[in-house]
Amino acid sequence: MSEDKKSLNFLEQIIEEDLTNGLDQSKLRFRFPPEPNGYLHIGHTKAIGISFGLGERYNAPVNLRFDDTNPAKEEQEYVDAIKEDISWLGYKWANEVYSSDYFQILFDWAVQLIKDGKAYVDSQSSEAMAEQKGTPTQPGVDGPNRDRSVEENLDLFMRMKNGEFNEGEHILRAKIDMQHPNMLMRDPLMYRILKKAHHRTGDDWCIYPMYDWTHGESDYIEQISHSLCSLEFNPHRELYDWFKEQVYTYGKDTYPMQPKQREFARLNLSYTIMSKRKLLKLVEKGIVNGWDDPRMPTISGLRRRGFTPDSIKKFIDTVGVAKRDNIIDVALLEFCIREDLNKKAPRVMAVLEPLKVVITNYPEDKEEWFEAENNQEDDAAGFRKVPFSREIFIEKEDFKEEASSQFFRLKLGGEVRLKNAYIIKADSVVKDANGNITEVHCTYSDDTERRIKGTLHWVSIKHAVKAEVREYDRLFLDEAPDSHEDKDFMEFINPKSLKIIEAFVEPSLTESKVGEQFQFQRLGYFNVDTDSKSEALVFNKTVGLRDSWAKQKPQTNTDNSQQKQPQKSTRSAIDQIKSYGKKYDRMKPEQQDQAKAEIQALAKEVTYQDLEPLFGTSVKKTGTRVITMISLGVLLDNGLDKNEAIEDFINKALEDKSDLLVNEAKAINN
Repeated sequence: MSEDKKSLNFLEQIIEEDLTNGLDQSKLRFRFPPEPNGYLHIGHTKAIGISFGLGERYNAPVNLRFDDTNPAKEEQEYVDAIKEDISWLGYKWANEVYSSDYFQILFDWAVQLIKDGKAYVDSQSSEAMAEQKGTPTQPGVDGPNRDRSVEENLDLFMRMKNGEFNEGEHILRAKIDMQHPNMLMRDPLMYRILKKAHHRTGDDWCIYPMYDWTHGESDYIEQISHSLCSLEFNPHRELYDWFKEQVYTYGKDTYPMQPKQREFARLNLSYTIMSKRKLLKLVEKGIVNGWDDPRMPTISGLRRRGFTPDSIKKFIDTVGVAKRDNIIDVALLEFCIREDLNKKAPRVMAVLEPLKVVITNYPEDKEEWFEAENNQEDDAAGFRKVPFSREIFIEKEDFKEEASSQFFRLKLGGEVRLKNAYIIKADSVVKDANGNITEVHCTYSDDTERRIKGTLHWVSIKHAVKAEVREYDRLFLDEAPDSHEDKDFMEFINPKSLKIIEAFVEPSLTESKVGEQFQFQRLGYFNVDTDSKSEALVFNKTVGLRDSWAKQKPQTNTDNSQQKQPQKSTRSAIDQIKSYGKKYDRMKPEQQDQAKAEIQALAKEVTYQDLEPLFGTSVKKTGTRVITMISLGVLLDNGLDKNEAIEDFINKALEDKSDLLVNEAKAINN
């Protein structure tokens, strides 16, 4: 391919090397092999994106294979949900297949392994077998059934298949090496007795193959060229290859190509759990309202909350393909949906915590319909009409009786602009018996050309439509809720993860359809929930307009010694870094050294989404590109994985005329 291989991720490099070494591109085949025992979650989207993305890149088929070897936990509901999720993401599979399609040939190969002395039936208790297996530092010992004759093993295995034994009485094991340094190679299980109906094969089988035996052989039967899986399967690769090499002797005429297993880092997200078992617990305990609850990290939950396929794909592309596990800040996922909806979502007005405003000099029987732009980011979005009348709702927090000069919303004696309408001035308030403000009385001015600092959203009370708004927050209060050995992840549940609000929205939303997305101006992005009806609208909050969970510095005691310390800048770290860009390339060497140290310290507080917009800085602004490169180096040192945008930024810098920029780029690339 003409693309510079420096921009390829390591999996693409492996494939390119295989093609260079003689693999015919028409032989490339990939697969995504979920187990149908739960709903897919955000972690799965990385594996989906990798496999289907490679299929698109190389015009190669990608199978959707359900590894359905455990009838005790698998259901058709999960199969259907998985297919829906992958289709929603925009991917198409070449073949829908199931490991259960191969039960007969797997059984036949197991019989052949027994005949070749490479598998045997073990009739011991699980405790005895575990004791004989040893530990990572101590070799195992051979069990008493390891040297059973081929005839006895075949007889027992056939009787297992015919249902003559109870669960747990016998298992089939591969005969490899009980002293092997890799414990997975110490005579692993191949079959166990399970007298449970299978969701596809019914009661045809009462023995079921184990995952390690089934997985690789299914790859082999389907002639998958590259079997891509997450890092936890790295220790399994040796067993994957052993099984593959054995069956190759039986099937090489029909299945000439042996697959290659390679591993990538799984996606771990802060404030999130990825275990299907633990997610199931949340559902069963009623912590959430099903697998598609908008607080869940499942694809169906994200879809219901208002995330888009494009935002998830952008997130996966930004995270990149890595060889080591790390935790990605959930703020990056939220950044991606903000960026996507900013371009797509129509702007509308809604008030979540209403405060009544009466415009005293506006006629009581008058109403007007003003033209409002649907999305200033999209010229094709057009305009809509919004009604205006004497009484309106504004947000309660947008008014104060008394406020400083830095409060640019409405205050007594102050003026604000109403979005798409007039300018109003607060003249007086009405309070209830407890002193709470219930109304603000204002006068309006139609001189809308004047410069006014504050602009508020609003809805006309006469025309407002009631709506239920479900405001979601993160489900867990801890960044890594399932990483504590001494605490259960359930202890970190956020009790305020759902807030239900009776809101008022503009009348244009009465015709909104399930799944439609909007920006409630000045509030955030919302979408129409599946519970919504025209007479009872329900909206889910997808994400706020900005990150409300930005990391805060721990508060310290304000004793006298601390009060004497210099006050830290109130500007964000990224803004402070940018300030060096204007002068960095003109500094003396000793000044640059000091500035670089300060930039590196600040860079520990910035995120990738803070930095990425600077990648497009004009070539003329050398200083800004240099400080961006310095900051990027810190993020990479702290575990950020390179993606295509990063590689492109570094490669362009390496070709620049500025030695200063080239040297910083080289330092990162080494």
